[in-house]
Amino acid sequence: MALVNPVVFQIVGFQNSGKTTFTLKLIERLKNNQLQTVTIKHHGHGGKPDVSMSKDSGKHLTSGALASLVEGGGRILLQAEEIVCNLDDHVEFMKFFKPDVIIVEGYKQEHYPKLLLIRETSDIRLLEKVNNVLAVISWSEEIKEQVKEQWAGPTFLISDERALQWTIQYVQEQIQKESV
Repeated sequence: MALVNPVVFQIVGFQNSGKTTFTLKLIERLKNNQLQTVTIKHHGHGGKPDVSMSKDSGKHLTSGALASLVEGGGRILLQAEEIVCNLDDHVEFMKFFKPDVIIVEGYKQEHYPKLLLIRETSDIRLLEKVNNVLAVISWSEEIKEQVKEQWAGPTFLISDERALQWTIQYVQEQIQKESV
């Protein structure tokens, strides 16, 4: 049963910190728990995400269409150009699909609850720059100990299954709060 207001949860960290790998595992586990999930991913590598301009929808955009939606066999692909939206706009858009959970990968500076991945010692500075961090995953015991010196919340190693369990439990608790 999808919620009117889905739970929004962010997975953040620098490039190559494990965000996508963690997000994919989380999506799979949420699906196994019968939770409908949609995702929003920030393309933080500079420039626009790749789209196929050789397909008809790409040609529509090249010709001047603001957006192009392609549907077939139960799949919808949406491409849009020159659209300036913030994360809240994207969240509102994704509510159309009536999910239980919206997982946001990236957008470090946004206000939603977050799990922060820290790969390098130099990444620890994110604890001071990113708001609403609820849990941290580190790539080494040394980094984990340094994080614990600065931050009192749950801290896990990248190889620790409990990080995924903690995240799922958090999401489920938030869904329970929303459904009351």
